[in-house]
Amino acid sequence: MSTNLEVGIVGLPNVGKSTLFNAITKAGAEAANYPFCTIEPNVGVVDVPDERLQVLGEMFKSKKIVPAAMRFVDIAGLVKGASTGEGLGNKFLAHIREVDAIAQVVRCFEDGNITHVEGSLDPLRDIEIINTELCLADMESVEKRIERVNKLLKTGDKKLPLEKAALEKVLAGLGEAIPARRLSLTEEELALLKELHLLTLKPVLYITNVAEDEVAGSKSNAHVEAVRKYAEQEGAETVAISAKMEAEIAELPAEEAQEFLAMTGLSEPGLNRIIKVGFKLLGLMTYLTAGETETRAWTIVRGTKAPQAAGKIHTDFERGFIRAEIVSYADLVACGSKAAAREKGLVRLEGKEYVMQDGDVVEFRFNV
Repeated sequence: MSTNLEVGIVGLPNVGKSTLFNAITKAGAEAANYPFCTIEPNVGVVDVPDERLQVLGEMFKSKKIVPAAMRFVDIAGLVKGASTGEGLGNKFLAHIREVDAIAQVVRCFEDGNITHVEGSLDPLRDIEIINTELCLADMESVEKRIERVNKLLKTGDKKLPLEKAALEKVLAGLGEAIPARRLSLTEEELALLKELHLLTLKPVLYITNVAEDEVAGSKSNAHVEAVRKYAEQEGAETVAISAKMEAEIAELPAEEAQEFLAMTGLSEPGLNRIIKVGFKLLGLMTYLTAGETETRAWTIVRGTKAPQAAGKIHTDFERGFIRAEIVSYADLVACGSKAAAREKGLVRLEGKEYVMQDGDVVEFRFNV
């Protein structure tokens, strides 16, 4: 996984996908009321909000503050038959293979001025259309791989029969339109399937796009509740937002945006909630480095050990890793400076087996 977390935004045409993308990246992808308005996937990089950076930046008098980043890829509206080339078909499915997670925008608002590609509002049907297309695309990949494995079986490689069994299990599920992530695959099976980059194995976040006056009270929207229940069954996450409102907030200066949010009963923009859920979904967290040159957030997977975390900064740091000098953000702020934290014995030296914690403020010692 790259340092930048990459999320693909998918959905049927006219569900508010490009409006949301514009809002969260201010990248200006064209949002128009007709299908296939998005031809090439638009990519927008946004900063991951983290109040700790500002505090550390002031403490260390840093010249520069560098937040972690999340990439959003706006993928054209899928339609029934995309896997067989309908609409703009396979071209877009290829773009989805590259991302770490999929955010599926589901329309949960009524609006007579915005046509629904399926003619009526039914979020669960819309989800099933997208899932079926992703299942069909995966079936093609799995069938090709089974053909190849069958040819290689003669080589006597002991892994191949195991891979074939895993592939056949997935193929049977996909044939019933069951995404691979719902098939309770074992760690071993997942490892064998890893190289296929299956679309239906990617973690999913459902973004329920509601009317502006429903954001704060989205629980009263029956469509949102139906999506939430559906998501729970597959261990997926949901975030309710109003793409239209996010677009309005994106245009405002920070102070006015905060006032606008307070008026609507929200504490933060929808983007912040999407990022938090994205981090949770992918088991990610951040450690921090701070000094006079810069204060920076680094994204790692939970459970990462110190040398591999150091490798995020530079491969030399991992190769020549000696020790990590660590103080927790909370301890550092409570003490007011690193020197004061050191006096209290709160700055620790950790070795190669240390498992990094969210908010660790780190200085790596290495020798190449």
